[in-house]
Amino acid sequence: MDDETLKKYSYVNVSSYRVRTVKALQGGEVETPTGIAEKSGILRNHLSKVLGELKEVGVAECINEEYKKGRLYRLTETGEKIAENLK
Repeated sequence: MDDETLKKYSYVNVSSYRVRTVKALQGGEVETPTGIAEKSGILRNHLSKVLGELKEVGVAECINEEYKKGRLYRLTETGEKIAENLK
């Protein structure tokens, strides 16, 4: 991993919520927040904050940002590299 990816890996790895969210999206999964919450065991109100954090650092992305309901999230290429290295 390059230095920038390592910094993002470290950012994800210090939070169990971020780790669980990344793992829920690993492997090219495209999910709604409800689906991610079910897979990760994180309450939806906490998940919104986590998804925002992951989007901000470029680990996850929303592919239909213009929708208020039914938003779909997936990992970026960097997010997939990070997911492969999480324990």
